[in-house]
Amino acid sequence: MSKTIEVTSPFDGRVVGNVPFNSEEEVQAAIDLASATFLDHKNALPKYKRIEILEKVAEIMSSQIEELTILCASEGGKPYVDSKVEINRAINGIKLSIEALGALEGKEVAMGHTASSANRMAYTFREPIGVVAAISAFNHPFNLAVHQVIPAIAVGCPVVIKPATQTPMSAIRLVEILEEAGLPKGWAQAVVCDRHGGELLATSPKVDFLTFIGSGAVGWYLKSKVANGTRVALEHGGVAPVIVEPDADIDAMIPDLGKGGFYHAGQVCVSVQRVYVHESICDEVSSKLSDYASKLVVGDQLDPKTEVGPLINHNEVNRVEEWVNDAVAKGGKILTGGKRISDSCFEATVILNPSDDAIISQKEIFGPVVVIYSYSDIEEAFDRANSLDVSFQAAVFTKNIDTALKAVKRINGTAIMVNDHTAFRVDWMPFGGAKASGLGLGGIHYSMEEMTNQKMMVIKSPVL
Repeated sequence: MSKTIEVTSPFDGRVVGNVPFNSEEEVQAAIDLASATFLDHKNALPKYKRIEILEKVAEIMSSQIEELTILCASEGGKPYVDSKVEINRAINGIKLSIEALGALEGKEVAMGHTASSANRMAYTFREPIGVVAAISAFNHPFNLAVHQVIPAIAVGCPVVIKPATQTPMSAIRLVEILEEAGLPKGWAQAVVCDRHGGELLATSPKVDFLTFIGSGAVGWYLKSKVANGTRVALEHGGVAPVIVEPDADIDAMIPDLGKGGFYHAGQVCVSVQRVYVHESICDEVSSKLSDYASKLVVGDQLDPKTEVGPLINHNEVNRVEEWVNDAVAKGGKILTGGKRISDSCFEATVILNPSDDAIISQKEIFGPVVVIYSYSDIEEAFDRANSLDVSFQAAVFTKNIDTALKAVKRINGTAIMVNDHTAFRVDWMPFGGAKASGLGLGGIHYSMEEMTNQKMMVIKSPVL
């Protein structure tokens, strides 16, 4: 019998649920079941059946939006309004998976144009890769689970998901809904376990694909330990740079920067953090962004008026406070915020011009803090924006098309937003980091491709 652990609200520590805590033996049993399910070809789920199940999942979730919103917000700390958006995105992600199945195609490979290839025709098609191990993060507990679990089911891969121990209820509920919708046992399982159980899951020779969302240190470590042949997708963080040129539409930009920086208390891998502003408008941008931040409502995530919720745990509040104090010690000026509100909440904070060797200038803050740096020449801004070993989403604000195109070309990033914040995302676009920020691409369609293998069939016949 599994032990159980309490799941608590990041805001006030109240217990919001209890879930089983799985032993390594139970994790191994889940892997074994997933493997046996994949190898049981007689009972493989045909594509039309998978679609029927996913349509039913979307129907069930659509009838439970309020309950799922409260579940997601309660364990994760994301404000109620934003958690409702997350649930609606998750439902849309399921619909996208269904649509993408119809576009998962192969192609004809040309034959007959050389003597050696005469009398042949060849076609490629895609097959499920095998067992998927999914290790997930706390910051979007339901939608991340959808992005890791649903594409696997859609293409015909059994999946075992290990959610973050702070936010396990959303992933467990997703698996329950899949089973309610008719998915047979063994196709989707959730295990809540310690890091040893997580490593066992990631490195099992029975796992064919590892999808990991979380810290770079853990992700790159697991990649070094996976079994030979296991395909790996990693999604880590970045320190999303934004460059603001003198001709930017400042009034239109401020709400975008504010939302991109303070959404989910900055606990997003592409949150606005480093904003490089031309010196001629730095005072105006700093003043207006600080005014925006100072008016944000910080507090209980279940209060519909809350705009910035708690950090995931008290240690994170302590860390953010230390980094902010370090920034001040290294020349940064607090324009607004800068202090903890409680053990669980930190003020929406804007800091001006800390040194480039401040911790906050070097690492992902993962908290409600935006840092503004002034620059005189855009080439200087490019160099400073590119100075770290991370490469994820970035942004430039300008009305000049040539400047925008130069920024897109010069900034290290996998996606560069023009006149939009770095945290923009829709679930059908490619999403992922390069360099230290990750490996491979997320996004529903792209995950489905990564969870399949390409196979080619070559037919030889004298009539060809």
